Amino acid sequence: MKPFTSAFWAEALKARRSKVPLLTAIGFSLAPLVGGLFMIILKDPQQARSMGLIGTKAQITAGVADWPTYFGLLAQSVAIGGAILFAIITIWVFGREFSDRTAKELLALPTSREAIVGAKFILIALWTLGLTLLIFGIGLVVGTVVEIPGWSTELLRSAFGDVIASAGLAIALLPFVALLASVGRGYLPPFGWTILTVFMAQITAVTGWGGWFPWAVPALFSGAAGPRAEQIGPHSYLLTLLALMVGLTLTFVWWRSADQTR
Repeated sequence: MKPFTSAFWAEALKARRSKVPLLTAIGFSLAPLVGGLFMIILKDPQQARSMGLIGTKAQITAGVADWPTYFGLLAQSVAIGGAILFAIITIWVFGREFSDRTAKELLALPTSREAIVGAKFILIALWTLGLTLLIFGIGLVVGTVVEIPGWSTELLRSAFGDVIASAGLAIALLPFVALLASVGRGYLPPFGWTILTVFMAQITAVTGWGGWFPWAVPALFSGAAGPRAEQIGPHSYLLTLLALMVGLTLTFVWWRSADQTR
């Protein structure tokens, strides 16, 4: 356990000394703020037009100004925005070792490669879950300030579960990003993969096959394309779990057996 603890401490120290955690927190915090703006507009479109928030001919179709709609927007922000932002975090955690040319020194340490990779994945999971809790907390504050109707304790529990589950599904797909950051020894291959999967998720969702494409499941679960039950089923979660296991296995295998010194 000590090698893993040392590896995790080192990874956490790298993150703490970087501006990336702060920048990701600031960027992700825009989601509940924008959601709050939508609620203000939906509460009184005429006043919003008079304030210049929307054009005279603009139409808002997000729903009604209530807590269920606002929580839905938060879940969709985590699922869709998280697919990109969480991937960026993963790319930074794994790819920086190659772009900064520290991979050789890292692997020369008396710490197993499994411990190093495991520490990176744990850091990513804690980091992304922390961001999710942050925007949920900010969302509660924003919703209270805007005075959105429809609050209930039961809704809070349900919405919190939906937001965390949306984040969990997005996080489960990150090992493939880590794999490509490792195999590609840098940032570009995983960035390309992220763009491709986001694009394919939209295509499969539109064509009705999103439930069979793991990278579309988080957004579909959040309700971005309509009622959840009409979009995904048990097979969707099984495929996402399979993607998680395959991605983790391939990443660990690559770091254990590939020639890292070239």
